[in-house]
Amino acid sequence: MSARFPDFRLGKVLATSFTGTLSERHGDAVERIPTPNRLVDWLAVSGLTVASCTAAQLELARELRESIHAAATAAALRAPLPASAVQVINDRSTRGRAAAVLTPEGARRWRLGPTSSVEDALGVIAADAISVIAGERDGRLALCSSPTCQAAFFDTSQSRTRKWCDMNTCGNRQKKARFNASRSENSGSAR
Repeated sequence: MSARFPDFRLGKVLATSFTGTLSERHGDAVERIPTPNRLVDWLAVSGLTVASCTAAQLELARELRESIHAAATAAALRAPLPASAVQVINDRSTRGRAAAVLTPEGARRWRLGPTSSVEDALGVIAADAISVIAGERDGRLALCSSPTCQAAFFDTSQSRTRKWCDMNTCGNRQKKARFNASRSENSGSAR
């Protein structure tokens, strides 16, 4: 019987999707890449296929994930970026080998070679984080309004006022909690 892992939360922005591999950071944290093979799975569904991953590479990935989270959170709060996080992001970006390619639809994608390693995939993620945190894209970094989540996400909504990292998880959970609170409040006053 194979181990059952939590589903991945995939968004449209690679860097913030990667930080989402650890969710509910301010509640009961959910680690979505608990093993090296699970990181390989996440990279594959994110278009960054690598053949294998070691425990040491998984630790490099988690260090990058936490650095991106720290820098994105600071950027969302318009606070100074943590120097140690910037250093890790820059180091991972410069160590990776990947090529930017243009798709027939006019989109940019990253291509790893057949001998690419986890470090190459992490370089792509770090480069994506740099682009987002530096403000090179149309959108803004924000923090999820869920008190147990508070994940950094990239808001590309027209009004730039999105509250949840994911409406299907945090948004629905908060709406349900408000509904239940309202319902119990109304049933208490009906007595």
